[in-house]
Amino acid sequence: MAAPSFDLRAARPAPGVPPAPQPRQWQRHLVELLRRRLGRPDPAGHDVLIHAGPGAGKTLGALMSFQRLHQEGQLSHFLVFCHRSSIAGQWRAAAGRLGLRLRDWDPEQPQDLAPQTAREPWQGLLLTYQGAARHRLALQQALAEAGMAQVLAIADEVHHLGVDPEEPQATAWGHAFTSLTERAALRLGLTGTPFRADNLAFCAARRVEVQEEGQIAWRIEPDLSVEPRQLIAAGDVRPLEFRFQDGWVDHGRGGARGGEQECSPLSAEERESWRARNLRRAIRLGDASGIALRLLLGARARLERVRLGHPEAGGLVIARDIAHARRISGLLEEEGDRVQLVHSQDPEAAQRLAAFQVGESDWLVSIDMCAEGFDAPRLRVVAYLTTVVTRSRFVQAITRAVRMDGSRSPLEAIPRQPSYIYAPADPLLISYARTWSLVEPYVVRSRPRPEAPSGGGASAPALPLQALADRAGAVLRLSGPQLPGFLQS
Repeated sequence: MAAPSFDLRAARPAPGVPPAPQPRQWQRHLVELLRRRLGRPDPAGHDVLIHAGPGAGKTLGALMSFQRLHQEGQLSHFLVFCHRSSIAGQWRAAAGRLGLRLRDWDPEQPQDLAPQTAREPWQGLLLTYQGAARHRLALQQALAEAGMAQVLAIADEVHHLGVDPEEPQATAWGHAFTSLTERAALRLGLTGTPFRADNLAFCAARRVEVQEEGQIAWRIEPDLSVEPRQLIAAGDVRPLEFRFQDGWVDHGRGGARGGEQECSPLSAEERESWRARNLRRAIRLGDASGIALRLLLGARARLERVRLGHPEAGGLVIARDIAHARRISGLLEEEGDRVQLVHSQDPEAAQRLAAFQVGESDWLVSIDMCAEGFDAPRLRVVAYLTTVVTRSRFVQAITRAVRMDGSRSPLEAIPRQPSYIYAPADPLLISYARTWSLVEPYVVRSRPRPEAPSGGGASAPALPLQALADRAGAVLRLSGPQLPGFLQS
């Protein structure tokens, strides 16, 4: 038998649609992986988890795979579940590049999932996690009537679909996806951050039982993992360089400067409560000697230097809350910068994001709108000024700056010119930066049994030390992942 063809351009796109892009090596592996799983009789084999960071081409890879298997007659339709409606547009655009018709599911007509006419055929149905959970029963009936035997179910950023192994129905999004797609031919989970902070598993992922310190745990294992260092070496994404602003935070009891005081170094603080207080104080905008202002001015100066070779480059600031974001925006505007401020309570947030993406502002200041799904290849500098220190949120924020603009690819050698991350020298953030490009196993551990309350009275606690002021220090520099020698020359 001849080897299967991977020339995805063989499919004829709709009139006016440009030729489909050539698949990358990992996308070719994905096609073959899904082909093997379709021929596997084990029902547990229909879950496939792909871990690949921003810029890897997860969306196109999933659609290319469906297109190839559809041409072979192994798949008929596909479902796309995504966690934000703003990401739906990216799926529609990617499907259009391949000549695939992706239709939004209309909750007003959930029973009609068949193509209306031969002149308007469609292959895919697009849903949000929230919409699927809200209309789960109606969708379940409609999908059962339409048939799922040759359907590929795709979960975008699948780690949002939490699943509690001990209580599967406790998580609405995960339960909805599981029940709606249990009869699908394949369930394909896509993620750039294959872990959660709440010790829950997630859908479309194999769980392997392991022993950890005498206890049973479950390791989530991707079926295909594309590490950032592979993408950097191939020139598909940019490397990252980190600039951590160090300093000292003065503490005192009750806010009185005349009382007991202590100075705490930002990067070397090991006590968790002190580390958290230090970070809260460090991101506050003070005078020119403050940590946050030094960090922000350093990020702004870096963007100006980057623009000497990349005039369209822009910067992103992740702020703590709306008031904090407004203060940052005001400081940048005072320096003459054009700024877009976006947050979830702003009805014009989508328009502001679009304005930044096309280059109508220098800086984007955001609280919660620029993590997963936000695509702006012009982004070259990120300033992280928030107290959120979970690994997933930090990695999601900094990897907004790794994407390559297609128009820049012919102008830059491989490895590409780096993007820059500015952040307070918080020990947790520094540790995340050292490992952002590495794939670490996600282990779901058994819950510890609650301990019985101990007897005895407790004395009244003393007033806690409060952070009073901060002083900027040296800048700590971290480079990106180590590249092979021939790429460094």
